Amino acid sequence: MKLYDPDFDAAKVTESITAWIRDFFEENGKDCRAVVAISGGKDSSVVAALCVRALGKDRVFGVLLPNGEQADIDASKKLVAHLGIPHAVINIRDGYSGLMNELKAQLDCEISAQTVTNLPARLRMATVYAVAQSMNGRVANTCNLSEDWVGYATRYGDGAGDFSPLSQLTVEEVRAVGMELGLPEELVFKVPIDGLTPLTDEEHLGFTYDALDRYIRTGVCEDPETKEKIDRKHAQNLFKLKLMPAYEHNGPIRA
Repeated sequence: MKLYDPDFDAAKVTESITAWIRDFFEENGKDCRAVVAISGGKDSSVVAALCVRALGKDRVFGVLLPNGEQADIDASKKLVAHLGIPHAVINIRDGYSGLMNELKAQLDCEISAQTVTNLPARLRMATVYAVAQSMNGRVANTCNLSEDWVGYATRYGDGAGDFSPLSQLTVEEVRAVGMELGLPEELVFKVPIDGLTPLTDEEHLGFTYDALDRYIRTGVCEDPETKEKIDRKHAQNLFKLKLMPAYEHNGPIRA
């Protein structure tokens, strides 16, 4: 595990995020639950564990969201069992298939590859919000800084949420917090995949998270091609991290 911030202290950061989550719920829903989409990877595992630490396991609810058969769903089941949190398995396959069939029937254009890839992520987030609204919950965002930096999240899909505990931590910093929380190593160091395609995150991106983490924290990237890829993806995807642009009108507001 390589940490490129020499001042990073996993114990202190874990305590700080825990306190931040408690404060969020104190201000935004004293009696609410944290609802977390559980993929079985490091990010959702760490977020769920932080919420348990902050709120207690009875106030954390996990949602497992296979799209048909999910090869690695046992990792998700291991996480909820390890934390002892209530959970539900909600399969989105019928909803996904029904909507894809309707799109194909009603549109006079070819359904793009990006649509096929991103629709499950958006359906999953819609499902998590449906669960949260039905049980007085707040939806946890599970993205980390490294993914957000290069736009590796689906807008209004896994990029959505009500609170975001990990959005300022790189991949390796998230792993360090996971180890501090005592999570099983096979979850903390599980090879990152999006669950939507057969490729790993790093195969999709074209560079390693180690190279990305180092560049973010130190500004150093010796390989010009990798640096160019990171800079291009960062510039292209900044809009995902900003509020929706809104036309400014100067009409009177009396409220």
